[in-house]
Amino acid sequence: MAYAEQLRRKAGKGGNPSRPRLRPEDMNGKKLLAGAAVLAVAGVCVSSAVRDEIPAPPPIVDHGPVRLVAFDSCDNAVAELRRAMAPYVSAYGLGGGNVTFAEGMATDNSAGVAQKSVPDARTATPPTQQQGHSTTNVHEQGVDEPDIVKTDGKRVFSIADGKLRVIDVASKAVTGTVDLGERRASQLLVSGDRGLVVTESPVPMLEPTLPPGRPSFAPQSGTELVLVDLKGLKEISSLKTDGFYLDARQIGGTARVVVRSQPRMPWVYPDQKTNEAGSLRRNREILQSEPITSWLPRYELDESGAKSSGTLVDCANVSHPVVHSGTSMLTVLTFELSGKLGTGQPVSIVADGDTVYGTDRSLYIADDHRLLPELPSRPPVQRPITTAIHQFDISAPGPPKHVASGDVNGTLLNQYSLSEHDGVLRVATTTGTETRCCWRMPAELLPQRQPAPPQSESFVTTLRRDGNQLTKLGQAGGLGKGERIYSVRFIGRMGYVVTFRQTDPLYTLDLSDPRQPRVTGELKINGFSAYLHPAGDGKLIGVGQEATDQGRTTGTQVSLFDVANPASPQRIAQYHLPDTSSEAQFDPHAFLFWPQDGTLVIPVASYKAHYEVSSLVLRVDGNQLRDAGKIVEPSSQDYGGGQRRTIVIGDQLWSISSAGVQVNARNGLAQQAWLPFTR
Repeated sequence: MAYAEQLRRKAGKGGNPSRPRLRPEDMNGKKLLAGAAVLAVAGVCVSSAVRDEIPAPPPIVDHGPVRLVAFDSCDNAVAELRRAMAPYVSAYGLGGGNVTFAEGMATDNSAGVAQKSVPDARTATPPTQQQGHSTTNVHEQGVDEPDIVKTDGKRVFSIADGKLRVIDVASKAVTGTVDLGERRASQLLVSGDRGLVVTESPVPMLEPTLPPGRPSFAPQSGTELVLVDLKGLKEISSLKTDGFYLDARQIGGTARVVVRSQPRMPWVYPDQKTNEAGSLRRNREILQSEPITSWLPRYELDESGAKSSGTLVDCANVSHPVVHSGTSMLTVLTFELSGKLGTGQPVSIVADGDTVYGTDRSLYIADDHRLLPELPSRPPVQRPITTAIHQFDISAPGPPKHVASGDVNGTLLNQYSLSEHDGVLRVATTTGTETRCCWRMPAELLPQRQPAPPQSESFVTTLRRDGNQLTKLGQAGGLGKGERIYSVRFIGRMGYVVTFRQTDPLYTLDLSDPRQPRVTGELKINGFSAYLHPAGDGKLIGVGQEATDQGRTTGTQVSLFDVANPASPQRIAQYHLPDTSSEAQFDPHAFLFWPQDGTLVIPVASYKAHYEVSSLVLRVDGNQLRDAGKIVEPSSQDYGGGQRRTIVIGDQLWSISSAGVQVNARNGLAQQAWLPFTR
């Protein structure tokens, strides 16, 4: 997914169902990567003047076992949801306190580091890279992830500006277009001649209320999944839900999509006729009168013109943690792309979450409780933050089954913070006392001089399923005290964690004994690596930012590390491109490494005389990084694009942006074709 789209999606995942986070309507990759985008969020501050008796709030699950249980009836479900939500109801709907950014926490877009060359590291180079063409750079072998570009080696599929385009490789021509209209296409999965497009509705708009300075929001967001015939170039069916798209995974022809929905309540707000006390009383009455359907996600299905709608899941089939707030629901949808779309055989839990990780047998959804609304009329609480993790079995056809839950101290960086190996789940987290809030902002977009809390520390925790619990086996701590994690990955029996504040410690961990994980080595250099990738022969490629001794970033940095000796990792080569940034820092889908000849391609953005996004081409040659040139997109008379994804097909590099497709020779980079897109 484009990084701007991921950040926009994150903005819609705030903890207040009545006040979705304001999301910039036109945050394109250019503005974000160049640091020129201005991100605005308006908050609601609830007055403490209302002193009506408020039920004691249920505790936030900060530690101890977490398990899911099912509602035994709809009556019990609505009673439980009303009780759980009651403490969070305010004069402005749900929650209190200003909406702020969580400092230094990244979104769930992919970033991670890879392993040293060890005997059990078979997944270092995915089998797809051994074909005649590259594929999407993914976390786990055999588990595809949605992106803006896909290829089967004969065709290239691209989604941009509301259109899905099919490009024929042999003729180097756009052979078909599916116009998605006003729908904002953000992700694509492909299986044979079927494509599943994730689209999202327009950004929620701010609706002013009285008194001035206390805005409210009306939920308008939703997700629409569109099944497309890539051969017939037509839309087959579509499924609309009123939830925010979270993430998706595909194994073979089966796709599983996770959406997050919020209760639909007709909250009232203070105005010229109603003061805060009156608004609070009315909102409490509304909560107690709302039916169960106000919590359950809705759908609209269009199958070749045959339309249906209703509640997506029955309340008796919804599970929930023992302790919850009742303010959000996660639903996993399962689709066989070769068949009809249907309603996705939904499985729902009353829980929040913002991180999805999947293997070929398990799907995990993690929730660090950061999106939980603040309790009104009370100051934000500084408290340790923990992350609940729910495991679902996806080894059998059909919908997933919840099998276990557990929790760990601290917060995740993203999906690469999770890894399942030989039945053990490894989790990397950063701990520290923070205020629960808000929309998590990527660390790279935060202003300079934003250190992690001094009491922060990072850990790697191992968990194993025991019945319906994920129980702790062991833990390695002491990583980056006063710092936070910038990248992490586990492959085989090795783990790698990068923390940063002023320097970049790259830690190597031996996880061969999950009961006694241990740190084996550490390398400190300036700057940081936001993504690392295996280069074979005990080497890693790092993409991130160079930095001064004071920790101020100075531009894109590509590093080559020798980690053959885990006790003494070394950087053996470096390439620095001043005053630039790369989307590959935030989204590894933008990263390409072709091990056959060492070709490495990342998009880089810079502001000099004018804004420019190009593709930097390097070659990993032994212990060196060689500059192989730069691919610059021809100027488009219609609109600018900027390189976004590059793929290998045969002896060619195909670079795709929103403006068109450029084909260059892999050796020498001579331009062979330019296919401009038309609106």
